Amino acid sequence: MIEYEHINKWRRNMKKITKIVMALMMAVVLAACGNAQNAENTEPAEQGASSGEKLIVGLEAGFPPYEYIGDGGEVVGIDIDISKKIAEKLGKELEVKDMDFDGALLAVQSGKVDMVASGVSVTEEREKQMDFSERYVDSTEVVVVNAANPAVETPTWDALNDKIVAVQQGNIADIQVSNPENTNPKEVKRYTKFVQATEDLKNGKVDCIVMDQLPAEELVAANNDTLKILEGEPLFVDQYAIAVQKGNQELLDQINTVIKELKESGELDKIMENHAQK
Repeated sequence: MIEYEHINKWRRNMKKITKIVMALMMAVVLAACGNAQNAENTEPAEQGASSGEKLIVGLEAGFPPYEYIGDGGEVVGIDIDISKKIAEKLGKELEVKDMDFDGALLAVQSGKVDMVASGVSVTEEREKQMDFSERYVDSTEVVVVNAANPAVETPTWDALNDKIVAVQQGNIADIQVSNPENTNPKEVKRYTKFVQATEDLKNGKVDCIVMDQLPAEELVAANNDTLKILEGEPLFVDQYAIAVQKGNQELLDQINTVIKELKESGELDKIMENHAQK
């Protein structure tokens, strides 16, 4: 009897030990699965132009002559030609990502694109979020109206008071027209594409469009002179630069080198003239 009691006691102890061992093994397996899942869910930070074989530029391809869709369906323009020179300097292939202007600025901040060359103005707020190249072109902002029935007569800030003013969302015209120290429009209507603003202007849904002179000239020509640019002094003058992710000094230095070379050689003027004739 005593021997059987010992055997039964030993069996009971072995069952307990087996259960403990199994529980520990399950805990280890679950912990390993959790770590693996966390590793899968942890995405590496986006890399800038210093990695990979491509230089990715973000832009909004409805802003001729800076960027627009060419006859072959590809994006062309002043900013594209400059971007190609930068890519060549880096020994990389240029990749163009066409997106809304606001989206392009967000993309460069997050590293989804390496730079934005899309008629970007430099502001104090933007300088907190991204870095900028040397300015490479002057921007003259004008007022576009319906030629047959202009709701605005002069290109002045006072003339925009109580008017419905169209601008491209997020660009310098949006910033300046929305500033109550400049003017007090009835409404500022923001568009991602100028083609949408153009239709509303022709249909009397907005009173005018404030935009860069070169794209404005293209817009007027494309609409058979049903629109016109108000004559007089420009509403304001600005300058464009190329935006890169904050802290990407290596790329910024290369961009500035290319801009300097293009200016000094006169090639930048040729690029401007070539696309302004389109």
